[in-house]
Amino acid sequence: MKTMSFDFKSRRSMISARRGMVGASNPLAAQAGLNILRGGGNAADAAVATSAMMNVMDPASCGVGGDCFALYFDAKTKQVTALNGSGRAPQALTLDTVRSLGWKKMAPYHAHSVTVPGAVRGWHDLLRRHGTMTLADVLQDAIHYAGEGFPTAPVVGYRWERSGAFLRRAANAEEYLPNGETPRAGQVLRLPGLAKTLRAIAEGGPDAFYTGPVAEAIVTSLQEQGGLMTLEDLKRHHSTWDEPIHTDYHGVTVYECPPNGQGLTALIALNIAENFDLKSLPWDSPKRIHLMVESMRLAWADAHEYIADIRRAEVPIDDLLSKDYAAARAALIHPYYSFEPPPRPGTLPAGADTIYLSAVDGAGNACSFIKSLYMGFGVGIVARGTGVWLQNRGSGFSLVPGHRNCLAPNKRPYHTIIPGMALKDGELWASFGVMGGFMQPQGHFQVISALVDDELNPQEALNRPRWYVDRGEPGGALLVEDGSPFKTMADLAERGHRIQPEAGLGRGNFGRGQIIRYDADTGVMHGGSEPRADGQIAAF
Repeated sequence: MKTMSFDFKSRRSMISARRGMVGASNPLAAQAGLNILRGGGNAADAAVATSAMMNVMDPASCGVGGDCFALYFDAKTKQVTALNGSGRAPQALTLDTVRSLGWKKMAPYHAHSVTVPGAVRGWHDLLRRHGTMTLADVLQDAIHYAGEGFPTAPVVGYRWERSGAFLRRAANAEEYLPNGETPRAGQVLRLPGLAKTLRAIAEGGPDAFYTGPVAEAIVTSLQEQGGLMTLEDLKRHHSTWDEPIHTDYHGVTVYECPPNGQGLTALIALNIAENFDLKSLPWDSPKRIHLMVESMRLAWADAHEYIADIRRAEVPIDDLLSKDYAAARAALIHPYYSFEPPPRPGTLPAGADTIYLSAVDGAGNACSFIKSLYMGFGVGIVARGTGVWLQNRGSGFSLVPGHRNCLAPNKRPYHTIIPGMALKDGELWASFGVMGGFMQPQGHFQVISALVDDELNPQEALNRPRWYVDRGEPGGALLVEDGSPFKTMADLAERGHRIQPEAGLGRGNFGRGQIIRYDADTGVMHGGSEPRADGQIAAF
């Protein structure tokens, strides 16, 4: 069977329902979340069930060996809370340790880039604060499919096939190479080691992951590859609940998790762009894209300077989100020409692979949830016998002494994964996200503009061709997706943007999202699912 076609022309319709809705990039995962809603669970319960299923369905992108973040809207209190389920560097890993190896930057495929996996504790803490069910309740579908088998989805199968050489070099990855080959689209795959691990978590809670045989397998497998993680590093791990950060964009309040995540980047870009009348410009006009891209470049300059673990470094969030600061930054944008040289961070007053899912229940509670291993299949190490791929989030640290994001023991690195939430007049308006490394804040910026400035429905917003400032570098090339007018690309090139058209395989650069819009007056949910992935909206 052919893995997939890269002819992209979405004809998906928006899905509407009232009793519950889940959006995920795999249909079986979305349906697992919907099963929880139909069984009386709420948005938090459904999010964890869907997340666990995505671990099985797309193990290259996420897993219990990775991290998670969530935003949760409580329909009774009208409050948004932010869960940071990301892990920290091992206590024994210091800047001197890696600099003695001659490193100028973190090596993404070395065991030193593995931080403590935070996802399992994050699941538990989300359920404990906002859920109504237990891990045993919500992990059943994931356990079943991991043990009994599931058909490999087309986009996932294609990406898996492209990772074949990497998988054959990976440590302890035999479970993911049936008969020594990568699974093809439609091929049934069983993951007995992962099923055993999920079963242990369901029965023993997070302690079954952070202590005991699973923890021992993680530590042993990492130390065999030169890592320094210990059982004590795993045992001491904890999630944190943070005050979400937000900004107002033309009457819609957009929420993100605070740093160490990069959601701040999207909010800075929205603030800068609000100084221009984007609504009056066609979405694919050179002028509008130019203004949005330059707003994004300015946001990236600040992101790389300021985003870090807020418990270990001073991050001036209020100053960065000031409307006056945004206006001053917007004034730097030339109406025609692109930045040359690339923009630098602003002067303030003194003082990669991922899954995203969204769930809204019939009561109007919403969970925007994201989980990742970072690069495909993480660091390339599976904890022996567990089916657990280990993340390489530590590659997000800086090795520049004195930088806010510089590597230090027990510190969280700069994180790319970000869930999004939006309220209007204090009521839930949208639960949304766009996964995909440094594309994520750029995707948030573009879909919010589509929803607010152009009043598109969620599916239309996701169908629209996207652009991407390469790797989040302020002076990076501008990747433009197939479907954007050639005349627009030519005009942007004249303005000084280094245009790189992307079609076919290049579509993977533009992320994969889910959006659920909520009408507080009627209780109707309107959902859209990413046409660049395998997923769907499941609703009832």
